[in-house]
Amino acid sequence: MVVMVDPALGSSCIFATMTNHQCIIKGEMHINPATLYGNNTNLIECEVFKVEQNQVNAVIKIKPWRNVQWTAKQRDELMKMIRNYKPLTTSVSQVKILMIGPVRAGKSSFFNSINSIFMGRMTSKAMSGSAGTSLTTQFRTYPIKDGREGKPLPFVLCDTMGLEEQSGAGLDIEDISSILQGQIPDRYKFNPVTPCQPDEQKSTRPASLQDKIHSVVYVIDATKISLMSEKPEEKLSAIRKKINSLAIPQVVLMTKVDEACPDVQENLQSVYASSYIKTKVQEVSSRLGVPVSCVLPVKNYSQELELELNCDVLLLTALQQMLNFAEDYLDDVAPM
Repeated sequence: MVVMVDPALGSSCIFATMTNHQCIIKGEMHINPATLYGNNTNLIECEVFKVEQNQVNAVIKIKPWRNVQWTAKQRDELMKMIRNYKPLTTSVSQVKILMIGPVRAGKSSFFNSINSIFMGRMTSKAMSGSAGTSLTTQFRTYPIKDGREGKPLPFVLCDTMGLEEQSGAGLDIEDISSILQGQIPDRYKFNPVTPCQPDEQKSTRPASLQDKIHSVVYVIDATKISLMSEKPEEKLSAIRKKINSLAIPQVVLMTKVDEACPDVQENLQSVYASSYIKTKVQEVSSRLGVPVSCVLPVKNYSQELELELNCDVLLLTALQQMLNFAEDYLDDVAPM
């Protein structure tokens, strides 16, 4: 939109749109000369331009700050490493990775995306969507098979109810301790008002290392980092303190990077060459208190019908890092 003002016209101006270098007159409107150009009738003309959204979010491309091989060979190697991974201790056959985060951040979508990669097609086993409240109401443990007839892979993704701003809504912080200690069973239905009361007999007997959580992932929407209000941030801080007390490693999965940056939406390979994404990684690192190296940008599958190489590489790279951190935990609590 272009607004053309001729001071000689007094309080009138013409507004038009520019299309293919042609000016199309849309109409006339009245303005206040004093506020627009100070009643200075010596002006020849005054033009007001509308700034388009892509100009507001202009992104500076920088030297890639992480090295990623965007090739089918790299995807295959990552899948092979994940398939062949074996926990350090024989008492653990599958590492358990707990996902925590606000509503609609992409926890369930991450599981669906990883499951899709290993199934070789799009899947939607975990309920995901854009509802205003958490679609996940149960504690779910999701093993993933290596293909339809394949063996279970050496990890389990654990999904929780989303964190919400209101008191008495979303995941109760007190439930986190029970989950971390392996005292909440699969399909346990959360009650936001009353935290879980583990079976007295089970709670007095320590859970096995296999049942406990070995790595925690905070799932954060890249488009909402700056908009995160005080309440969810306080909840995440309280959760982080509990997890720190148990020395469980933590990473951040920064989702929806394609929606946050136009360049990345156009080409996912630009994710580590985007100054905007780098700024968001640094911001979430500062706000959650985790190292920048522990922030993993990804794009979950959401509307695609076919798998995409770049998306697979980014997701598998993040999963590999989660397994590495779980390995560090097992090495610490059950050294060989």
